[in-house]
Amino acid sequence: MKSHLRLAAASLFVCLALSDWSAGQWIGKQTGCYADHIAANPNRPTVSTPANVTQYGVLELEYGFDRYWPEGDATVNSASGLLKFGLLCDVEFRWNTTSFISLTGPSGTTRTFGDNWLGTQIRFHRQVKLLPTLAANYAFKIPSASTEAGLGSGHVDHAFELLATEKLGQFNMDFNFTEFLIGRPAAGFETNQQFSADCSHPVWRALQFTGEFWGQTSLNAATPGFASSLWALSYTVRPRLVIDGGFEAGLTSGGPHRHLFVGATYAITNPYQRWRRK
Repeated sequence: MKSHLRLAAASLFVCLALSDWSAGQWIGKQTGCYADHIAANPNRPTVSTPANVTQYGVLELEYGFDRYWPEGDATVNSASGLLKFGLLCDVEFRWNTTSFISLTGPSGTTRTFGDNWLGTQIRFHRQVKLLPTLAANYAFKIPSASTEAGLGSGHVDHAFELLATEKLGQFNMDFNFTEFLIGRPAAGFETNQQFSADCSHPVWRALQFTGEFWGQTSLNAATPGFASSLWALSYTVRPRLVIDGGFEAGLTSGGPHRHLFVGATYAITNPYQRWRRK
């Protein structure tokens, strides 16, 4: 466990060190980073993550509730959140946590805290005419979920992700490729990949529709690959608050069968602005 955590910490440090912008980006020394007003940058409700990062200095929270109907008679309920902070102009800190998860099946109900993921996202290119916005994302899992009923693995995992976001008129598209290193019970890792692509478009005033297709390759004989689709509506109540809801329908066996969700994204505050004024 200690060696895994050391590897995760080293990988996180390397990601930050490789950023062209990480040197000299301190409070009050940014150029063109402070926005005129705070606006949310939702990662919800899709699996895909946008390549754009949280505004510089902004603390932002996403939280939602999910209900899954896997194949069979089981149901899964969970509550999860993502806390993001615009640490540097093109670098955000990310903490993803599942605060509650329950599995109900023929043998009863199992409840536990979920796993936690810590990581960072670095935007290294902003969209121009020929190239989309590009970013890289690294995260490692802290195995805090109970292993009872398979709700947690009890092992450290790693995720390395490449992200692209393209805006064409009123269409916004995100493309992600993720390489997972999944901890084995004995030692070492197994690997699989995840692909996702979404497209969103306004439908009426502040109401937006999003469709997404995503899937994973096979991890091992017990965890086959799958493909799934997700459909959602989001509504911008005001620039710093966005609410969403929708459903997911699995396209193949092995993944999410049916999934309903609802949640919100809220840009809380910008402490950098306060410290800068002082």
